[in-house]
Amino acid sequence: MDHRSAFRASVLLACVIICSNVLCPVGAYLYNNRYAGDQVFRITPSSDEEVQVLKKILGHMKVDFWQPNSATLICQNTTVDIHVKRNDTRGLHARLKRQHIDYRVFISNLQKEIEKQTGYRSSRRRRSESQYDYEVYHSLEEIQTWMFEMNRTNSDLVNMFSVGKSYEGRPLYVLQIGKRSHHQKKAVWIDCGVHAREWIGPAFCQWFVKEAINSYQYDSVMRRLLNQLNFYIMPVFNVDGYHFSWTKDRFWRKTRSKNHKFHCRGVDANRNWKVKWCEEGASSHPCDDTYCGPFPESEPEVKAVAKFLRKHKKRVKAYISIHAYAQMLLYPYSYKYATIPNFNCVESAAHNAVTALYSAYGVRYRYGPASTTLYVSSGSSIDWAYRNGIPYAFAFELRDTGYYGFLLPESLINPTCTETMRAVKAIASGLLKKCETHKDRFPYI
Repeated sequence: MDHRSAFRASVLLACVIICSNVLCPVGAYLYNNRYAGDQVFRITPSSDEEVQVLKKILGHMKVDFWQPNSATLICQNTTVDIHVKRNDTRGLHARLKRQHIDYRVFISNLQKEIEKQTGYRSSRRRRSESQYDYEVYHSLEEIQTWMFEMNRTNSDLVNMFSVGKSYEGRPLYVLQIGKRSHHQKKAVWIDCGVHAREWIGPAFCQWFVKEAINSYQYDSVMRRLLNQLNFYIMPVFNVDGYHFSWTKDRFWRKTRSKNHKFHCRGVDANRNWKVKWCEEGASSHPCDDTYCGPFPESEPEVKAVAKFLRKHKKRVKAYISIHAYAQMLLYPYSYKYATIPNFNCVESAAHNAVTALYSAYGVRYRYGPASTTLYVSSGSSIDWAYRNGIPYAFAFELRDTGYYGFLLPESLINPTCTETMRAVKAIASGLLKKCETHKDRFPYI
């Protein structure tokens, strides 16, 4: 190596050290400026004819669907949010104008928004739990270090364990939160980070743990919940994908498993469950974001969680999965337009949850069956949980409704988590009261 090569290598190493010590904007360092000039369009087709034209236009382009998550779900008078590469933006503007299809650009330079989302990280505190900053997004390594610290410093309320390993060999850690008891307590499962790019999910799971532990002494509601229930909290379900979203592709959604026939990697971890697997709302093509996988529970992450929940299904009374974005609270069914047997109980729980959420900052959430409130999807975790005897199965779609999309700023972590905390506490509190309506007897309660 000559002296110039050595100098370049030392400069590169210095940059890596500085950035790894969080002095650099996450976007510029982690993603090598790859999103400069990319745009996010919001398109609203107003007729069936416009729907078909839009599908045709997008079919000839490589775009990243944000909402809905595939072209097949585009429908009349429903907004479509798509991330478009800089080389394709001018052409899409022209085509949409030519066809008189209503649209606007939500984000005109995606790279700048990525850098704005997290900003400079020199102020981040992470030396101990008491200094841990819950109002910034954290990498997988930071989250797992935090989990160990919470387990070490709160042994009376916290127990940490692993349910298995990911495709790339990372441990799948879960925190059990609750006062230790001699009798078998009912339990609530909460997972976050199923889809890698939805960073507000892991932020909420950490927030929940922090609030549960810190408020145990003075909040009578939380004390009652932790005395009578166990909470299983999985801050990052899709550990490989989440790590990849920090290091290579900010908008990665799937797992990172390899496909032997295609170069495309990963499976949608919320289409891989063994319930109406790979039917409507899921794709059988490995390159699609909603790829269902080669078979149900093909992903070690899904298999590990399913195994744990099957083992504890007599005690787990609620399953909650945290996603983003849309501001919705969804429950089964996802795969069909039908009413669940204990509809009134679940509908009442959802109503109470969104009312509690609204009471914080006046943010409105829609709620209802996933199939009619959002769209039809098969192989989802909430349908699987419900089918396997967990009577209350919910998926939250947190803030916002598209202005920031997957790039919710760190300044909104606190309000988003504060209001969601109220909703989750309402659901958990409802578990301690039996739903008595005669019509709604449900065999698993």
